[in-house]
Amino acid sequence: MAVDVGVNVNVNPCVGVAILAVVLVLSCLSPSSSDVKLKVKGVTNIATTDENFICATLDWWPSNKCDYNQCPWENAGILNLDLNNEILSNAIKAFNPLRIKLGASLQDQIICQFEKQKQCPTMRKEDNGLFGFNVGCLSRKRWDEVNHFFNKTGVKFTFSLNALIEKKNSNEDQLNWNPNNAIYLMKYTVSKGYNIDSYELGNELCSEGVSARIDSVQYAKDITKLRHIVNSLYPNATRPNVLGPAGFYDKEWFDSFLQHVGPGVIDGVTHHIYNLGAGVDRDLISKVQDPYFLSKIAQTFKDVSTAVKEFTPRAGAWVGESGGAYNGGGKDVSHTFVNGFWYLDQLGMTSTFNHKVYCRQSLIGGDYALLNTTSFIPNPDYYGALLWHRLMGTNVLSISHDSSPYLRTYTHCSKKGSGITLLLINMEKSTSFNVFLVNDMNLYPEELASEEKEKEEEEEEKEKEEEEEEEEKLNLMDSLKREEYHLTPKDGNIQSDVVLLNGTPLELTKSKKIPELKPKIVDASSSPIKVAPHSIVFVQINNFNAPACAPPTK
Repeated sequence: MAVDVGVNVNVNPCVGVAILAVVLVLSCLSPSSSDVKLKVKGVTNIATTDENFICATLDWWPSNKCDYNQCPWENAGILNLDLNNEILSNAIKAFNPLRIKLGASLQDQIICQFEKQKQCPTMRKEDNGLFGFNVGCLSRKRWDEVNHFFNKTGVKFTFSLNALIEKKNSNEDQLNWNPNNAIYLMKYTVSKGYNIDSYELGNELCSEGVSARIDSVQYAKDITKLRHIVNSLYPNATRPNVLGPAGFYDKEWFDSFLQHVGPGVIDGVTHHIYNLGAGVDRDLISKVQDPYFLSKIAQTFKDVSTAVKEFTPRAGAWVGESGGAYNGGGKDVSHTFVNGFWYLDQLGMTSTFNHKVYCRQSLIGGDYALLNTTSFIPNPDYYGALLWHRLMGTNVLSISHDSSPYLRTYTHCSKKGSGITLLLINMEKSTSFNVFLVNDMNLYPEELASEEKEKEEEEEEKEKEEEEEEEEKLNLMDSLKREEYHLTPKDGNIQSDVVLLNGTPLELTKSKKIPELKPKIVDASSSPIKVAPHSIVFVQINNFNAPACAPPTK
């Protein structure tokens, strides 16, 4: 005889629905994780950068430069900047060296007080002036102070020259540049022994220009004149580079300029990027977290790199100015942690397209500054730039994965040693990634391999490749130790201007120096690289076997 020992429990339907709702909410709140196989091709490099790829700008803006009902420049313009500030000095010294460019919008309004220039007028607002200001002046005294400061802090200095002297009206785009004021400045600079890394001519005068323009052929003549002056005044050992055209890329204008400039005239082809739009844009915080939007500028980087290679291969492509969002940046975004998604992605992207230097607008001044304009305390992007400068070498490697596009990945040979350094940017809000490395040691001579042969081999090798990658992944992670630098926002707030390194807030020391950036040492055999949601991670693997990173053979 069968006996029913089950218990019949009557559950209130409303209670059941409530329990199900709680379970669903908890499952949504719980962060998910995803395994990622990251393939590094370390046999050959795909691009190279300058040793001092990181660059920051200083500007001329007076304190009454205002946008969107705020005036974020205060005393950060070079004519007013406190060069005795300890934090400023220590922030620059930490790079050892930092590349700095002095220039931007008002440079074509600046007259240098040398030789015949006796008066030194103060820059004031003027309705009919370029960018709303009248002509300003760089005094001899201030030039001395700036150069003494840069010499003390070890700066690689780029100075941008006024290209509109004798071109008073924006429609006079075919008048010859008058170099006399620049010659007086250079002669004085040489006599004082000041070190200038490079001179640049003009600001945003390409194509239609911003507030003025110069014809491409005329600009080629002007910058050729600058090259001849530099060559005549400087001996070979200390001769500065010549940069230009310092404007927004337009294929027709750039191609015409590069075709007419002649070989050996320019050393760096500089262009500007403000791909996030206006600083007042309400969608700014969404744009800096959108990989599709961030990738749209890649074609510009590729086009500039291609033009340089075609017309003037001796030169290198530079991003000469980039603040992300123009008119001073976004007051709630550009100085916060989340802006690092855009900035560090830009550094990684431009380096893969063979750009040699990337100049961030600005070191100080505006909402997009690396240093707080009032307190001089570093903003989060300062530390991202410093880690890049210290860890990422000049050889850029190919890296790829088939996971989420919100995981952005870049890798270079390490700056020190023979290994590699990874940059991993996780823009996902609630998904973490467990990253496993695959060392792809195959050669890819694409110019010799036909597509047909690749397709035939693809199916045949697919299963074998997956097995080998899994084995190689385990072997690689078992054999290595690594140094990890995890950057996260304070309290998980991506709009915080305080950044944590491996869980510890980065704060100035009591002596106002930049804190030590200590890595977390990880035994790679214990775990994959864990990339938390809304985080940026640098990973240095010193004994990663990448032939492209080995010392050159004789």
